[in-house]
Amino acid sequence: MSHSVLKQIANLSNLSHTELKNLYVTLNGSEPPAYNRDFIIKRLSYRIQELTYGGLPESTRAAMRDVLKRQGFDEYGGRRRSRLIVPKHQDGMPVVGTRLIRDWNDRRYEVTVTYGGFEFEGRRYRSLSAIAKVITGTHWNGRAFFGLKQQNDKKAKVG
Repeated sequence: MSHSVLKQIANLSNLSHTELKNLYVTLNGSEPPAYNRDFIIKRLSYRIQELTYGGLPESTRAAMRDVLKRQGFDEYGGRRRSRLIVPKHQDGMPVVGTRLIRDWNDRRYEVTVTYGGFEFEGRRYRSLSAIAKVITGTHWNGRAFFGLKQQNDKKAKVG
């Protein structure tokens, strides 16, 4: 990899979210998907290399799109919204791409909300409770552990 490409990729982490979005539009000709900062940086890193060294042949890209489509995924590997079934227990969860941050025992943990679940340390989980158990070693209510559960989850009476 050339020195210039490495410098460009290394500099991405110094850009603000707005600057990253503007660069994404410049290099891709479209708005970035509603994912978190790390995802956009990865996509930009790939695009910088692709513009410098060339990308995959169109035949390979077409084959990849076909596989994703047949398996019900969008171009970013997320489940298509039309096929996404959101269980009732996830009502009120943050939008996809939101990062949940929790400090626990002098360490910071970050979880990203994805379609139909969560991503933590490179692995996908179906529930926040499973992630809380990995972090603490004991069972926790995941919503409470990450500060999403209100003190009184019952609906207030209107009177």
